[in-house]
This record gives sequence, C-alpha cells and structure tokens, in this order.
Amino acid sequence: MKQSNKGLSNWLLLLGVVVLAVAPLVLIKGAEFSGADGQAEEAIKEIQPEYKPWFNPLVELPSGEVESLLFSVQAAAGAGVIGYVIGLYKGRSQHQRNKE
Repeated sequence: MKQSNKGLSNWLLLLGVVVLAVAPLVLIKGAEFSGADGQAEEAIKEIQPEYKPWFNPLVELPSGEVESLLFSVQAAAGAGVIGYVIGLYKGRSQHQRNKE
C-alpha cells in the first residue's frame, strides 16, 4: 500500500470514529446518556427496594462533572500506557529488522 493511500485510509477511519461517536448525540434528541452504574442502581432499587449497599464511597465527589473529569483522566492515562507499549514494541521490532 502506498503512503498516500495509507494516509487517506487513516483519515477515513478517524472520520468514521468521529461520526460513530457524534451521531447518537445529534440524531437522538432529548435522550439521557447515563452511565451503567446509575442504571444498575435503579434496576436494583426496582427489584429489591430495601437493598442496602455493602459499603459507602470513600470520597464523595462534588458533582458529576468532576466524576467525568476523573474518568477521562483515567481513560487518557490508560490510552497513554497502551500507546507507549505499542510504540515500544514497534520500535524494538524495527530495530531488530534494521540490525539484520
């Protein structure tokens, strides 16, 4: 595959990811996009209203925005580690090929 075709396919893949991420937000008006934790809590309360959690959170976050920020930081850190490891192994394999 030529370098220009490779670059074009990368841009098309990136565009596809953006479209898949934005489409539900644009196409579904008035929908609530809540997390799985909140949905699970509601389902448990419907099934067994007298259920009491085993423990309480260690830290109560002031708002949902702070919770989203911490989740985003965690996701970015994980993506950074994965990207570093992939780059490390790719660099090692290229170095081995260049030695031969």
